[in-house]
Amino acid sequence: VQGKSPAPAAAGTTAQDGLPPLDYFIRRPGYGTIRISPTGEYLAMTVDHGDQDVLTVLRTSDLSLVKVNQLPDKQSVGQFFWTSPDRLMFNAIRKFGRVAQPFGTGQWYSVDADGSKPRVLDPGKQAGRVLAGGSRFQPLYNPQNADGKILMTLVSPRGSESANTEVVEFASLNANWKVIARAPRGNCEISVDTDMKPAFAVCYDSENADGQFDTVTSLYKRNGEDWTLVSDGKNGGAEISVLWASRDGEIYAVRRNKTGTDSFGVIDRANGDFVEKFRDPVGDPSDYIPATDGSRTVLGVTTASGRPVQHLFDIEHPDLDLYRSLDKAFPGQNVRFLTSTRDGRQVVFAVYSDTNPGELYLFDRDKNQARFMMHSRRWVDPEKSATVEPFAFVARDGLRVHGYLTLPRGSDGKNLPMIVNVHGGPMGPRDDWGYNWETQMFASRGYAVLQINYRGSGGFGKAFEEMAYGNWHTGIMNDIADGTKWAIEQGRADPDRICIYGGSFGGYASMMAPAMHQGLFKCAFGYVGAYDAEVQMTKSDTSKRESGRAYLLRALGNTREERAAMSPVNHADKVRIPTFLAAGARAPRCPPENTAAMNRALAAAGNAPEGMIIQSGEMHGFYDEKNNLNLYTQMLDFFARHIGGGGAGKVASTH
Repeated sequence: VQGKSPAPAAAGTTAQDGLPPLDYFIRRPGYGTIRISPTGEYLAMTVDHGDQDVLTVLRTSDLSLVKVNQLPDKQSVGQFFWTSPDRLMFNAIRKFGRVAQPFGTGQWYSVDADGSKPRVLDPGKQAGRVLAGGSRFQPLYNPQNADGKILMTLVSPRGSESANTEVVEFASLNANWKVIARAPRGNCEISVDTDMKPAFAVCYDSENADGQFDTVTSLYKRNGEDWTLVSDGKNGGAEISVLWASRDGEIYAVRRNKTGTDSFGVIDRANGDFVEKFRDPVGDPSDYIPATDGSRTVLGVTTASGRPVQHLFDIEHPDLDLYRSLDKAFPGQNVRFLTSTRDGRQVVFAVYSDTNPGELYLFDRDKNQARFMMHSRRWVDPEKSATVEPFAFVARDGLRVHGYLTLPRGSDGKNLPMIVNVHGGPMGPRDDWGYNWETQMFASRGYAVLQINYRGSGGFGKAFEEMAYGNWHTGIMNDIADGTKWAIEQGRADPDRICIYGGSFGGYASMMAPAMHQGLFKCAFGYVGAYDAEVQMTKSDTSKRESGRAYLLRALGNTREERAAMSPVNHADKVRIPTFLAAGARAPRCPPENTAAMNRALAAAGNAPEGMIIQSGEMHGFYDEKNNLNLYTQMLDFFARHIGGGGAGKVASTH
């Protein structure tokens, strides 16, 4: 490895007590998604500017700036890719909160690497037919040929709950396109075979055989112009999702098992059967290690029930040797292939850990050498970052639950004040091992930080996820309490100095857990939380869709009585500790009416929150750095008042 990452740049003036300023953590990373051009001349990357992401192009040889592509009207660059050695194509998205997924606007653009020949791609005008409102194009396969033609899917709404999917050949220069295949039914994703022809469709239903809300998949195989159902997930068949096809003919897929974890495998071309190649007893596949030579071969699978573990397959491939050598060159860290040139001679890879937010390197096969390129957060010194320890405990009902404990650098890890930081969801999202700027900020103020992948979290199988239904205020709160007690029993946390905090569902838990487990927490901070089920049922963006309402009924309760029982606003009299609330004034997922209702309920119970922020202009999680500095200043000072710790200290560095 040539030129391992240099020492981080100085972070600027810190507070007199030695604490790093808050903007050390809140400052945005230097890059997002990375893609090298097909011949290696350019490096394109998204860069986060808060509520807007731009697309930056650098020259690979010296990282000199070539062009910054910024969209008007606060639109962000979303997906992007190289359609030829010197031309990019990208779409526009809008972001609506730091803890919510952005949504696409439907608009696509193309431009040369140097910014010349910009085009607004309007495929609706080139269609020869009238497209339904809300129709959108999504990339399917990109051969990176000089003609700039790619395969895309065209998804056209047919009502509020269904959509047609077609595969089209799309010309990135002028947006001309033609249909080459149609899905067998509504709500499908189509994948292509080794010859890049549509071959399989994975179709989705939002209801299972019992009529309950559920996300189930069925697999279809294409034979000529016809489709054959090979696995009916809605009616008891295997739920199989196709990943991609390799150049040597393998069709990679994942099977969602009814019990236990997900399986990785391949699909038999003859009959569409799934052939299992890998299954971990604890964690689902969380990532795949791809070959870098354009063959699309999967070299191994990553699982992440604790620290990520790479399971390399016993196959003959030169990239396995490359991966092993790079992994050996960076002990204690994780290596991830990100992007490579068309011939695989240049490979961009990332190195990261719990203390290292990430570094980019370029491996040159001709020189057999890796060159350091850039830091994700150049001001962060890994030697001063807190460490993250995976752990597991057995909950009161016998369920094994995993999580992470972040410990302040320089502490003995014993009898510490602790923040229980609950992730959102509750179904699907999870906490991961790695550098987390928010937990690092808490640890810098002297707190241990406990993160629990409670029942419902993603990464542990479908059955584990579905345990969240009907268990928001019971089983999940018990997992949070049992994990907190585990930290106390291990001597990590001082039982008299524990607060709880979280956003979205984590905000819900920050109010409900103290109500259900009185005496365990000394203070609670709720952020963009869902505190009133009736607000969620009537005002949230989830409630505007039929499938969303079906999910809410199964998750929150079918009757008003059930929903009332699980709503924190109806348990405010049991929250007998100091509280603080914050929300975005424009949040669609958990509308601010939740926070206002919780504030009123606590005040009526004689325990008014010490503060409440309803931040104008913000949505489901704050983007603006000034708003975040204010949020975390008040949050850290709140924690310090009740369980000690460093408080906010200095807010900003000198640059």
